[in-house]
Amino acid sequence: MVPPVTEFVARPQRGRRFSHTRRVRLGDAGPGGSLRPDGAARFLQDVATDDYDELDIDRDLTWVVRRTVLRVTEGGRWPLYGELVTLTTWCGGTGGAWAERRTDIEVSGRTMIETASLWVPIDATGRIQRLRQSFLDAYGEAVGGRKVSGRVALASVPDDAARRPWLLRRSDLDILGHVNNAALWLAMSEVATGLLASASMVHHGSVEDGDDVTLVTSAGHLWLTVDGSVRVSGRFSPPS
Repeated sequence: MVPPVTEFVARPQRGRRFSHTRRVRLGDAGPGGSLRPDGAARFLQDVATDDYDELDIDRDLTWVVRRTVLRVTEGGRWPLYGELVTLTTWCGGTGGAWAERRTDIEVSGRTMIETASLWVPIDATGRIQRLRQSFLDAYGEAVGGRKVSGRVALASVPDDAARRPWLLRRSDLDILGHVNNAALWLAMSEVATGLLASASMVHHGSVEDGDDVTLVTSAGHLWLTVDGSVRVSGRFSPPS
């Protein structure tokens, strides 16, 4: 189930909202024809980048995701290969040095999947930065004063969980030299082979080039560990 701390706030009537339309391509869909979780993660990453780039503010900062939660809406479904998908994103809340980004994934004007992600801004040295006034000026009206926690819960791995190597590829690395968020969601697509009602991924630390990564799985859960330390944890549930 979706962690109870996640609130999927409604789309604001006022303030900044950004929409982008794209088609589900071959590289986004699985054998059954539905958008894969890692494909959805790429969509969310891209629309967030396009939104922020259009504002052209704080170009010295890079935003990294700490947590993403998604759920299929009542009566919704995963988009299919070839379908046009509209992503509408806005800022759903802020904290001192983090912000929540809400994104709806729509097909034919109907919201199929709701998502909420926690992002933090970092400078060129990798240090987390506080939200600047330029960010608050751009997104504040949509936020409406809502505060969100930046806390990420600790993750523990059951002793009896299954373990196997998780090989990294050079193409998984992003401009920061870390394994990209969307590439890490490939573990979710690997483990959760059927359609999902909800899923979440939490980034406790970065996965780096050359890391010896282990994929750990238990019913409805996954972890990516390096030398026994949890770098990523995930939860997922099938339709009820």
